[in-house]
Amino acid sequence: MEHSHRYHAYPTQEVAEQLEHHLDVHRQLYNHVKWDYENSPEDDKPSEYGQNNKLPEWKRKWPLFGEMHSKAAQATVARFHRNLSNLRKKKEKGYKVGQLTRQAPSDYRSVTYNQSGFDLDEKRGRDRFAYVRFSKIGWVKIRYHRPIPDRASIKEVTFKKETTGEWFVSFGLETDDTDLPEKPGVNSLDASNSVGVDLGILNYIHTSDGKTVEWLNLEDEYDRLRREQRELSRKEKGSNNYEKQRKKVAKVKRHIRRKVLDYQRKITTWLVTEYDAVFVEDLNVAGMLQGNGNARNKQDAAWRQFITLLEYKADLYGCHVKQVEARGTTKECASCGVETAKPIWVREHSCPSCGFETDRDANAAMNVLQRGFSELGLGWPESTPVETVTATDTADFQRVSASHVVETGSLGA
Repeated sequence: MEHSHRYHAYPTQEVAEQLEHHLDVHRQLYNHVKWDYENSPEDDKPSEYGQNNKLPEWKRKWPLFGEMHSKAAQATVARFHRNLSNLRKKKEKGYKVGQLTRQAPSDYRSVTYNQSGFDLDEKRGRDRFAYVRFSKIGWVKIRYHRPIPDRASIKEVTFKKETTGEWFVSFGLETDDTDLPEKPGVNSLDASNSVGVDLGILNYIHTSDGKTVEWLNLEDEYDRLRREQRELSRKEKGSNNYEKQRKKVAKVKRHIRRKVLDYQRKITTWLVTEYDAVFVEDLNVAGMLQGNGNARNKQDAAWRQFITLLEYKADLYGCHVKQVEARGTTKECASCGVETAKPIWVREHSCPSCGFETDRDANAAMNVLQRGFSELGLGWPESTPVETVTATDTADFQRVSASHVVETGSLGA
């Protein structure tokens, strides 16, 4: 399993200047790789392997490129081709996308060393600090708040300068799957140890066993962001005061991102430790967040990030996670299967066929659970969702607060 650890870095002024310089050199290499690709004949576009073979020639022609470590230069070439591949995949799916753009200094903020060109010294630092050496740059001090696991091997190391001006170092790790907890057998799953999750609008998530998790309250953070953005709009662009205020805005945005990510980590840890199997909708995230009536800030929702975290935590804790088709989960009755159209403002499910009534999102979560069992090839257990799920209009219905999720999900987050 591949995962990563990220650490705050504190380079000296001399080393920070070297990091800045190498960032710019790699940015120029990236732009040259793009230029070389776009100016090649349509029927003879160079591959990643082909452009890697051109690196020695480019280094002789432009000595600036010779300052880079060979593996880091190859990672920059791979970065262009990875971006190109992602763009191509979006086009194949029908998205309207443009072309890869030339990278400006403010856009290119990270460099990766793949397989070699770096060293980690865990003994050199004290008080939870360590040092990382980047070839042709020097040693960088990091806050080593969690050690690299003994069972994990380091595949790559990336240094990055955030828009706030802070530096971070990330380790790409690989862990042998045999070291991970064994997941329960599929045939042992039933409605009592499995859950369907509806990614909601009024609540963050709604589970098939009658729990809801509230949205994280970020009103104070967004009030502060609006104030700082107003201050930024009053500054002269390019001035020292503008740059200082821009960093303030970036820090508020970073604080919001971190708070959302931490909240998602706590929720996903809670889910994978509470249940043996978690089924979640494979959403059209962009479509879900469109419209004036139901749009939350995309940074708040970050559903794709939530699902990615859920799948990652499932491997760590030995839980099954399965994405299921989301289409129709809201319309379809979990009791009898009859579809009933519901405008977004209708929050209750009331089936005209069988009379089953519950919360709109609870009904969707039940359908997600049923579809999950179906996709795993399991017969639906004797107890139906209607029999096992607490109705939302009863006293036993549980609304889980944000603070409760943060507390219960802290152990492995």
